[in-house]
Amino acid sequence: MYLAKTPSIVKPLAGDLVWDIPTSQREVFLTFDDGPVPEVTPQVLDILDEYGAKGTFFCVGENVERHPEIFLDLLDRGHSVGNHTWSHENGWRTSQMSYLKSVLRCEELVNSKLFRPPYGRIRRQQAEALRNRFHLIMWDVLAGDWDENRSVEQCVDTLIEYTRPGSVVVFHDSIKARDRVLQALPEYLRYLEVEGYTCSLLTEENTKSHG
Repeated sequence: MYLAKTPSIVKPLAGDLVWDIPTSQREVFLTFDDGPVPEVTPQVLDILDEYGAKGTFFCVGENVERHPEIFLDLLDRGHSVGNHTWSHENGWRTSQMSYLKSVLRCEELVNSKLFRPPYGRIRRQQAEALRNRFHLIMWDVLAGDWDENRSVEQCVDTLIEYTRPGSVVVFHDSIKARDRVLQALPEYLRYLEVEGYTCSLLTEENTKSHG
């Protein structure tokens, strides 16, 4: 079970985590988790190029190690990257030492101060240990593209319903999400274009005020 829209009441309770970006512009922040993988990431990059959109890719370290050419390609195309642990560990089920080792191992390949916990699951003590080194990025809107019970139309409808200026939106460039992300992403980008939104990058600068 998951919520497609992060409830507003949750955000102040975890104010040291980044849920959205305060902005006076009509902009959203596209993010992509779990890649890079050859079956999906290059196609996602091509779709973003087609619409002149930029995204932030939260990369799994072992996937970067396996596919360094795709990782370099997404950087060359002007996208930003973040750390998503080495092996996609669930923080609730991983010891403090193992979790921190995984994040630091990923950092050796993914040079970024942005970190997103896989599944959004991170214990308070893990967050405390990481927050001086990273900006901890959560989300405002989930596409739900990894969910095999959701249709492309449901993903798109959810995105359109909940998108607001400053939303941090989560897609997945993973094999599990492939059928939905490759169809939902262009539909969503067309919607953003019509509505006058731009797709901006998460950076160390625009996420720093959250602690």
